[in-house]
Amino acid sequence: MFLGVISILMLAWAVYLLKNPIEKDDEQKSIIYTRVTQFVLVGVGLFLLGSRSFVIIGANEVGHLERIYLASNLPPGKIIAPDGEKGPQAEIIGPGFHFMPFVRILNEVDTSVPVIEIPEGQYGILNAKDGLPLRPGQFFADEWPEQKFQSMLNATHFLTEGKGQKGPQTSVLPPGKYRINRYLFDVKIAKALDVPTGHVAVIRSNVQTSTKCPKIIASDGKEGGKVATAIVPKGCVGVWDEAYPPGRYYLNKQAYVPTVIPTRLRTWVYKGGYTKRQINLTVDDNGTIKQTETSEKLPVPKNAASSAILVRVEGWTVPVEMRVVVQVHPENAPIVVATIGNLKNVEDNIITPAIRDILRTIGGVKERKALDFMLKRKEIVKLLEEAIIPEGLKAGVSIQEVRMGEPAIPPELLVATLREQLATQLKATYIKEQQTQKQRIAVERERATADQQAQLVKAEIAKQAAKHRKRQLQLEGEGEKLKLIEIARGQQAQANVLGKERAMQLQALEKTLDAAIKNPSIVKIPTVLVNGTGTGYEGAAAVLGASNLLETLKSLDKKAKKR
Repeated sequence: MFLGVISILMLAWAVYLLKNPIEKDDEQKSIIYTRVTQFVLVGVGLFLLGSRSFVIIGANEVGHLERIYLASNLPPGKIIAPDGEKGPQAEIIGPGFHFMPFVRILNEVDTSVPVIEIPEGQYGILNAKDGLPLRPGQFFADEWPEQKFQSMLNATHFLTEGKGQKGPQTSVLPPGKYRINRYLFDVKIAKALDVPTGHVAVIRSNVQTSTKCPKIIASDGKEGGKVATAIVPKGCVGVWDEAYPPGRYYLNKQAYVPTVIPTRLRTWVYKGGYTKRQINLTVDDNGTIKQTETSEKLPVPKNAASSAILVRVEGWTVPVEMRVVVQVHPENAPIVVATIGNLKNVEDNIITPAIRDILRTIGGVKERKALDFMLKRKEIVKLLEEAIIPEGLKAGVSIQEVRMGEPAIPPELLVATLREQLATQLKATYIKEQQTQKQRIAVERERATADQQAQLVKAEIAKQAAKHRKRQLQLEGEGEKLKLIEIARGQQAQANVLGKERAMQLQALEKTLDAAIKNPSIVKIPTVLVNGTGTGYEGAAAVLGASNLLETLKSLDKKAKKR
């Protein structure tokens, strides 16, 4: 601008010299001097004016103008000049060379503002500094139709024909490059709405784009009723009854507040948060049952919905672990958002308190026993499902199944049963051990028998031989008996004929002769005279020898007397 002022001053000085030539002694020299001075001043002035009458804008730049001279003032409350008034101009300059007379003299030119670039996966939020004021109760400017979106970015059209409103704009800039008037629009970049697979996005709208918005619809889909947030058709203020499926959406999150709701099956676990007690039974070598108690504090897992549910039954506190499988159908997602906000709130504020209350009610029945939570699991789960499913539907949540974990029954209630079972098992074990011992003995006997088979066969043969020998001896004895009987009969007959004394002498002589025949060495040649007393043995002694025959005869005599 300074050069522009100098060029104007130089042109003015040239005109002045033209009208008032410099006086010199030499008139001809004065005229030449004046003309040269005028030519120089005009040339320099024109050059300076020409250098201030064009603008060069780079490819990634946007030229902004602010009028300073020779224009009317802006109306009060206006910031942008759509018709050339003083101040920031609605017109912007695109890339390239632009000849605009006196542009840099009459305006401040700003070429430092870059082109707006919106990256992929993001969008631009616009805030207009000028335009028509928002209507009462209106928080965002009216949304521009898609076919007129480019017209909205034209500041002149926005302020005049388009009747754009100042303030936050509902329409946003999708990914791309934009040349916009930064005097009019402020731009902030935000992340686009990405709805992953297995989820839907429920929109709570703060703006109304439809002219046909019905009466408020209750959260259960019926007209009337008390609701925290109305469920309305798309385009109306409130929670839209239509959820957005998985995908990417460029929505102004200030105007359309999204809530992403998972539609896959989810499992809420109620576990831990209590001390688990246990009584262990052991058996020593004598068969005596001993019991010891152990305890363990179970923490609540990080991914659990809450701790185990403590149920009071018969004066006992029974911790019950539960597993609840839930699902939100896409058509019910708006109900979840309208009634309680999100699925986490449903879990914490509806399902968890309800399931605790229902279980405690089931456990508080007069006929209920603590062991029922172990022995009648199906019955308790069925009662729980029948009561909890309607509670979930009120909030738009479908409860698919309810499963009860292993309840922590007080160990005192289980000791008697455990001891009885252990004693029964010990008895059965003892009986089986006896049977096993008998079988082992039988096996050992068979094995020993097999090892002594040779001796057993030999003994059996000896036994059979003994039986035969016994029979043989019996027969021999009977034969000897018969022989002796016959001998006795013959001796008796002999005694009857010869007399007993002569018969005995004859028998003794027969035995002596038999012995002499069998053993001839006993026969001796007599060398002495033998005299006797008339007993009958003297002659024989003299023949056989007195030295040994006498003893033999005496022996035979003794045997005969015994008979």
